[in-house]
Amino acid sequence: MRTRASWPVLAALLFAAGCMTQTTLQPLPAAQTTQGGAALAEAEGVRLVADGDAWKGSPSNLENIVTPVQVRLENQSGRPLRLEYEHFVLEGASRFQYAALSPFELREEGLAVGGSGDASGNVALNIGVGVGTGGPWPAWRAGPFVGSHAWGPWGRGWYDPFYDPWYDPFYGGPYARGYWNPPEPLPTRDMVRLALPEGTLQPGDSVTGFLYFQDVSEREGSVTLQARLVDARTGEQFGTLSIPFGVRS
Repeated sequence: MRTRASWPVLAALLFAAGCMTQTTLQPLPAAQTTQGGAALAEAEGVRLVADGDAWKGSPSNLENIVTPVQVRLENQSGRPLRLEYEHFVLEGASRFQYAALSPFELREEGLAVGGSGDASGNVALNIGVGVGTGGPWPAWRAGPFVGSHAWGPWGRGWYDPFYDPWYDPFYGGPYARGYWNPPEPLPTRDMVRLALPEGTLQPGDSVTGFLYFQDVSEREGSVTLQARLVDARTGEQFGTLSIPFGVRS
């Protein structure tokens, strides 16, 4: 089974992230490794090197929100290799498949909350995300302010949708009266700068970058990184690379 997390699920992870233990992926004994300890797999002239404990950027607790994996692909297949996020998954021992998310999907799904800037350098308004039958609810309204308020650099308070239990899945819980704000909205500059670029990897070339997978820490003790090899000219899949990892919190 493969699925993508909806924005309410990922938003909930954001609010809880500050009090969670960071999770990393470690190669299982069955995996081949480099001298530096990164896991690797080779097939059809393509080499994949993956490190599930390499994130050192901002935010420092990114592993609480998603599962970042640094990958390096070296193409000696003699054919152009198409790189797309949908070609990569983490498959858990539960057979559940966790999708690789573009860093900009995090912004589009309502996770750009808090902070003072975004990847383009623009100032971002502090907003919160609520869960209700009508979709995401912004944490501000024009006109009179009602409910609970938080005071910030904008001078006036902004509406807190979590004050109302009708829209608040955490009502009465630890997140009912507060927000956890990351230092930058997601995706951070580092997340964008270090992400694996999508596109075509020509024969003889290599590329390195991070993949941001849905969080695996809640239900998996082990996962397998799977990469589909797709010919950029024909769209034909000509191989699969797999690397087993243990999940360590």
